[in-house]
Amino acid sequence: MDHTLAHKNAVIYGAAGGLGRGVARTFAREGATVFLVGRTESKLRRLAEAISEEGGRAEAAVVDALDPDAVAAHLSAVASQYGPVDVSLNLVSRGDVQGTPLLEMSTEDLLAPVVTGLTANFVTAQAAARQMRDQGTGGVILTVTSGSGFVQGSHRQPFHMGGTGPADAAIESFLRYLAGEAGQYGIRVLGIWTAGVAETFASDDQDTNDSRRSSDLTPEAIEAAMASMSMLKKGTRLPQVAEALAFLASDRAAGITGTMVNVTTGLFAG
Repeated sequence: MDHTLAHKNAVIYGAAGGLGRGVARTFAREGATVFLVGRTESKLRRLAEAISEEGGRAEAAVVDALDPDAVAAHLSAVASQYGPVDVSLNLVSRGDVQGTPLLEMSTEDLLAPVVTGLTANFVTAQAAARQMRDQGTGGVILTVTSGSGFVQGSHRQPFHMGGTGPADAAIESFLRYLAGEAGQYGIRVLGIWTAGVAETFASDDQDTNDSRRSSDLTPEAIEAAMASMSMLKKGTRLPQVAEALAFLASDRAAGITGTMVNVTTGLFAG
């Protein structure tokens, strides 16, 4: 079988979250050795064990994605022990506060996802780009946003999203600039838009979105609402997101950089 990520080392920040678990398993299935990074060791260890049982290769580490020294040290250790770092994927939760009108929102709630999201992406992407440059092998830096920062054409801005749109816009702008600067070293920088991924609507403690957890909507109701707004009249599923990221991380997407790929089942055009 032709594995799209064979022989690649992929570092996944926020690996134990709703998206992270599915993406990590897909990357491992496609041949990558996955390095699971997050804040909760028990969750990371369980995921690593599950991947190993499925025949994949996974290592877990507790690293603060907001700490430049810790992130750089971890990447250096990975490279020293396992070889070049080929892929860096940021799925770190940002603390988005949604459901509150901007007229009623505090400054702290508005800025939380902007500051945390931009910082985490800057720290991890900068460290990865430096590592990939010094290796001389190139690589791929990926992230995920909701696309809420995109304003163009028929894209209708959602209400009560707080700092989600500003955070997305800041992160995507930074990544495009980085793509321009890092491209000379063979480093691709890009990501995907996705929103309403059904498998992340867990009603238990696996759901890290406090606003969603505190709402009166069931996971099924959220999925139905998102599906009704999409062009395909269905919600985005985790395998679709994971497969898209695996493709973008692979050599098959070697001509793609400096952009965000729309994986929203048509929630908006762009």
